[in-house]
Amino acid sequence: MSELIRLEDISIVYRTPGHPPRQVLDEVNLSIDAGEFVAVCGQTGCGKSTMLRLILGAEHASRGRVLIDGQVLPRPDRSRGYVPQKYSLFPHKTVLDNITFGPEMEQFGMAGRLTPRFFRRRRELREQAFDYLRQMGLCEADANKFPDQLSGGMQQRVAIAQALIMRPKILLMDEAFSALDPVTRTEMQALLRGVWAETGTTILFVTHNIPEAIYLGTRVVLLGRQSPEASSRIVLDFEVLDSVRGVSGYPRREELDRLTKLIEDTALGGRVELEMAEFGR
Repeated sequence: MSELIRLEDISIVYRTPGHPPRQVLDEVNLSIDAGEFVAVCGQTGCGKSTMLRLILGAEHASRGRVLIDGQVLPRPDRSRGYVPQKYSLFPHKTVLDNITFGPEMEQFGMAGRLTPRFFRRRRELREQAFDYLRQMGLCEADANKFPDQLSGGMQQRVAIAQALIMRPKILLMDEAFSALDPVTRTEMQALLRGVWAETGTTILFVTHNIPEAIYLGTRVVLLGRQSPEASSRIVLDFEVLDSVRGVSGYPRREELDRLTKLIEDTALGGRVELEMAEFGR
């Protein structure tokens, strides 16, 4: 596989007038190949979401650089899709219109939305939107519903379809399932693995949930601090081998119990993360 994303010596320092500088990331180096599913874990406030926004192009590094396909990070574009934790659906638009809005605006803007070409293209986009609806496990009857008529899980399915219809090379997901109930979350995990297997899209998935990371990712990256005062670095980066998972693909109970004990027995998250190297072998 060829390298798609490279972070080189990335440091991010936030400076607020009247306050001392706050360093979030410190000399982070990361290489991700096309087609990988990378789960990013770490303590609250360790910079997971910041790193995702950096790759999206919505955050700037204080030092270092980000390369996408060997090129210095361009502005946000359709090559990088983003699914946030909080659903980003337009409440006044139907499910179908929410999904097609992105490509319509990209291709026509506001001024070109009344031309014959727009209406021809709109029919094509709606056919594509129905394909993504079905891929997300939704039916055609859902297409004319409004977001407030959908459950949380259904709204998140629409949000993923919104991102996928742009056909991104990279899909960035920030705690996308954290607000879902356990049953719906499990369904969405299985659905996302299926989408990744079918499309080959490179996925970066931020989560606090270690079992979720190991179930979803072909690789797990852990951000952490060596002390409470330190800034975050990558403290562990390992490939998730099939031997870690059971028949269902979910981590085996004995592996989860072993990891839980490590967390309970260790007060400092950085030490837990370093000990977890054994977990991915």
